[in-house]
Amino acid sequence: MIYEKYIKENNFFNKKEDTSNSELIKSIIKTREDLAIANRNFEFAEGELIDYYLYQIKATQSKYNYLLRKAKQVGLFVSMIDDMEIKGLDEAI
Repeated sequence: MIYEKYIKENNFFNKKEDTSNSELIKSIIKTREDLAIANRNFEFAEGELIDYYLYQIKATQSKYNYLLRKAKQVGLFVSMIDDMEIKGLDEAI
């Protein structure tokens, strides 16, 4: 009976960790998309918008690097994230 209780609690903690990892993966994918959009906008920017998009690219790149470091700390790899993105977020998470 004690063993069964431990398994249930252990499953709870694993689900919480999986949820945290899935949120991290979603953030990485969204940030990657935001970075691509900022780069595309920069290509067509004129005047004062050039500075704006440069700032946006630098800020988004910093966020992306931070998220990748966090993913590495919890044992996720970019190839795993790419696979999940290809499959679609709903199927993978």
